[in-house]
Amino acid sequence: MVPARPPAGPQEHAGATISFLARGEHLRRIQESGLLLTSESDGDLVCQPFLATDDFRRLPPLDLCLICVKEFDLTAALIGLAPLIRDETILMPLLNGVDVYSRVRSVIQQGVVLPACVYVGTHIERPGKVHQKGGSCRILFGPDPQRPEHAPQEVIRVFNQADIKAEWTSDIQVEIWKKFIFICAYGSVCAAYDKTLGEVSEDARLRAEVRTMMLEASALAKASGVRLPEDIVEVSLMKAQEFPPAAKTSFQRDFERQNKPDERDLFGGAILRLAERLNVPVPRTRSVVAVLAKKKPAHPDAAVRPGDGQ
Repeated sequence: MVPARPPAGPQEHAGATISFLARGEHLRRIQESGLLLTSESDGDLVCQPFLATDDFRRLPPLDLCLICVKEFDLTAALIGLAPLIRDETILMPLLNGVDVYSRVRSVIQQGVVLPACVYVGTHIERPGKVHQKGGSCRILFGPDPQRPEHAPQEVIRVFNQADIKAEWTSDIQVEIWKKFIFICAYGSVCAAYDKTLGEVSEDARLRAEVRTMMLEASALAKASGVRLPEDIVEVSLMKAQEFPPAAKTSFQRDFERQNKPDERDLFGGAILRLAERLNVPVPRTRSVVAVLAKKKPAHPDAAVRPGDGQ
């Protein structure tokens, strides 16, 4: 990101050539005037990319690729990217799930895939404009299990030059599960009962549902060999207070769009599959998933997954 100003050449992006892959009216607005980010903490920023396109074939050779799509668009994005990935291309998927790495690797075998999670509250306010409200605005990422020898220094340097808060951790699965436990439980319950984060936090019954879902998810993490902090559930419950009471999760906003796909498979679906594989009971998650299915049947466009498990 660069401060709002007239279009800049690639040399003004700290030596990086930035390309966006987008579509529809969102793409057209970015091509015309860049991507506008409005932030309550940092003010307005405009990113003028070197290239904005909807055609994978027009992208230049990729050194670092941030995958920022929704789960239901992940398969198509990976298939489009696959021919562009070289042995040293670095991919960083910024989705919320605990099985995202395996989903990526089921389609793309080459390159370096750095498991990651991002803490930021954003939504597209209108085509070409993203609004950020809440979240600590930081990326956590760690080593590729298939390429543990890969050094992160160059990625860290690029993020630092771009003033992007990013932290490397050798135990990234702990961080991914910590984020997942929060967003899966709150997102699912908020969507199932049509409540904001603040309303769920203040309702004793719904808060108890969130807590039970978190306990089930933490049991799955333990069975998977992920060592979470002992107080992970209580800490995760309190995280909702970091967001405005009227805030909704990204999953909830997608779920409210009746004729559009959502990320239920990334959350409840992943828990149910992992629970079956590890023989861990998850009755509360199962019941919340059933409420979601009753309120809104799964969209046919979201039926195909690129991978399974962790």
